[in-house]
Amino acid sequence: MTVDWSECDLVESVAGKVGGKPVVKGTRIPADTILTDEELGATVEETHESFPSLSLDTIRSIRAYGHSHTPLLQP
Repeated sequence: MTVDWSECDLVESVAGKVGGKPVVKGTRIPADTILTDEELGATVEETHESFPSLSLDTIRSIRAYGHSHTPLLQP
């Protein structure tokens, strides 16, 4: 899944921080990891257990942003 995180207020890309990959602001948690957890069947609460530094609202917001900014696959 490819998401353009550039307009998400909860995500930042910093050179030298996780190789410049988009991460949740103030963390080293890649934003794509939150979506991958969901794809693997994790609930918001289970993702929160894995990443307790993220609030439930942050996880929900990142998931929602990811869904609304994922390009549709062309057949």
